[in-house]
Amino acid sequence: MKTDADLRPPRLLAACGCTRHGRRAFTTLLLAGAAAASAPVRAQTMPECRRSRAARLVPAPTVERSAAQQYQQLLGDARGKQALAPANHPQVQRLRYIAQRIVPFAPECNERAREWRWEVNLLGSNQLNAFCMPGGKIAFFHGILAQLQLSDDEVAVIMGHEVAHALLEHARERMAKSTGTQILLRGGAALLGLGSLGDVAAQYGSQLLTLTFSRQDESEADALGLVLSTRAGYDPAAGVTLWQKMGAASGGRAPPQWLSTHPAGETRIRDIQQRLPALAPVFAAAPRPDRRFAPPKP
Repeated sequence: MKTDADLRPPRLLAACGCTRHGRRAFTTLLLAGAAAASAPVRAQTMPECRRSRAARLVPAPTVERSAAQQYQQLLGDARGKQALAPANHPQVQRLRYIAQRIVPFAPECNERAREWRWEVNLLGSNQLNAFCMPGGKIAFFHGILAQLQLSDDEVAVIMGHEVAHALLEHARERMAKSTGTQILLRGGAALLGLGSLGDVAAQYGSQLLTLTFSRQDESEADALGLVLSTRAGYDPAAGVTLWQKMGAASGGRAPPQWLSTHPAGETRIRDIQQRLPALAPVFAAAPRPDRRFAPPKP
């Protein structure tokens, strides 16, 4: 799920002076919870945490600083359009409660997450979208909560998926692979004397290879995200109902899987169903949430 700057504010997302203070308090609470829950890092307990060596080619601090700047700019734009939900908004409280249950498991997968300044915000857009930028910058769009009428379990599946992208450092990996692919393909075209035709081939070749990387990233994030949300006490079977709702909302207009940056909905549902037996004992052992929230009115 990619970010979208189309911020069309519903009236319920009115501006509030307490938003910044709420973010600061929430970040402090999350950092305390993560420190208490993570203890020694044991990534081997989650085999889904394996990361690509390619990510090491791009410095993590550079990517995280850039993400933090872009995130703050996005929040500033939303605030200027009265499309940033205040800290006391019921859906913000919902998202932050679910994050408080998921984030403490993050350092067990990626040691850098222990130092991230996690944030969770709600943007007033009708887009069916959510994301987690490098460094733990999470945002949900109002449309995905309202139009799909998501349960807490379904929200947790989405949040786990997006957090997994950040923990697996897919942004660093994509940056490294995209740069390397362009260099290799353009160099090959020059050696073969293809001229401008070679540039065109390189452009489309790079695009298709990048799409392949992205589909792999999405599948990896699905797998790890389910583990995170399940350990947080949310039903992993909600992944099935989530993608059924996404399929119904798309009206069958999704592009063919081989030209998509995301696996087809049917593929995701099948993969989730295959993982459910292994997740059953994890879910049975996980403490259940002591709060439940209703979705916003559509």
